[in-house]
Amino acid sequence: MMTDEIPFWKSKTLAEMSPSEWESLCDGCGLCCLNKLEEWDSGDVYFTSIRCKLMDGESCRCTSYPNRWDFVPDCVQLTPEKVPELEWLPPTCAYRLVNDGRDLYWWHPLISGDPETVHIAGVSARGRTVSENDVDLDDFEDYVVDWPLTVEDDMLPNPPAKP
Repeated sequence: MMTDEIPFWKSKTLAEMSPSEWESLCDGCGLCCLNKLEEWDSGDVYFTSIRCKLMDGESCRCTSYPNRWDFVPDCVQLTPEKVPELEWLPPTCAYRLVNDGRDLYWWHPLISGDPETVHIAGVSARGRTVSENDVDLDDFEDYVVDWPLTVEDDMLPNPPAKP
């Protein structure tokens, strides 16, 4: 039997989502777990290719998600209230897209049914990062990158053709 049910991300606001719906919006790109530098004078935020010590560089997932604040006390908890204020969220971030009334991309696991498509589309941090444990804090400026904010420009417009 066909159903015309509207997906929750199109029918609910971020604040109306259940905890499991909220968590499923994360596409697993890992971009929010990259270290960022902020200019004191301007407030401008710059991404680095340095990942949080808890982020797995291959899966782009937190290795201790439920207990992350025990190891990273300043880890930012995304909430419906914070999403509009976090200008550094990547343009492809599902939380940002839903908050702005836009749909998810074809590669989002909720659309594709496959958590690997975010990596196949080239919009994740997979293979592009180093752990913060391997970089001296004084050298973070040497790792500033712009690709987390330009991934939308570079991504595939449609799903790749099946072989």
